[in-house]
Amino acid sequence: MAVPAGLVPGLLTSMTLLSAHGAGAIRADHKGSYGPAFYQSYDASGQFTHEFDGEQLFSVDLKNREVVWRLPEFGDFTHFDLQNGLVSIAMIRAHLGVLVERSNRTRATSVPPRVTVLPKSPVELGKPNVLICIVDNIFPPVIKVTWLRNGQTVTEGVAQTSFYSRPDHLFCKFHYLTFVPWADDVYDCKVEHWGLDEPLLKHWEPQLPTPLPDTTETLVCALGLAIGLVGFVVGTVLIITGTWVSSAPRFVPQGVQRVTQCNSLNQQRF
Repeated sequence: MAVPAGLVPGLLTSMTLLSAHGAGAIRADHKGSYGPAFYQSYDASGQFTHEFDGEQLFSVDLKNREVVWRLPEFGDFTHFDLQNGLVSIAMIRAHLGVLVERSNRTRATSVPPRVTVLPKSPVELGKPNVLICIVDNIFPPVIKVTWLRNGQTVTEGVAQTSFYSRPDHLFCKFHYLTFVPWADDVYDCKVEHWGLDEPLLKHWEPQLPTPLPDTTETLVCALGLAIGLVGFVVGTVLIITGTWVSSAPRFVPQGVQRVTQCNSLNQQRF
């Protein structure tokens, strides 16, 4: 992806800090921020977000023109007017020319993203699951992500989030693919960004236990049989030896026999 010369993203952030009452230095217990909101000359894209304590609650995308809640349940408790988000993006767009002139038309520095692919749940063949492609360390927030299965593009069962901001002014984004894992299928998350010299493919395939080779199974069986035979032979020898010892006649020396006879005579006399 070539970097256009006119790419200068505009950023706008408005924060509200809620702290405990008392003297001394201010310590923020909670932080709510309207932003970051940005507009980019490339592809006329823009986004407005609202965060609380570092977690995104909702976002407004300029192209889709809709409010997207991070969790659908959030929309049941509160409301946000779509026009407010679009107005914020329009304000940044109106000032973009001034920002370009002040920066001497300096291009934004592109940062190579980091990509991680993992399943949502433990993988079992034949059972539906979700692959998650985490793209982190993004700047500028212009990126193209494509799912591939066995080298072919997948367009069904895909979903994505808006850009999430980070304290270091970089962004991250999540892409999802609903799939059914099979042993012969392999997947790739293809990422294209201005910070990369070429598209980055993050590979994933089911990690199945490796079966023992036939030679190993044969060796284990032979070893078990040999141990069994040795135990049988040793047991048989011990039984035969014990039987022979118990049935053998006892030998008594002559001196002992005479003493025994004398004792018997003395007992008869008395």
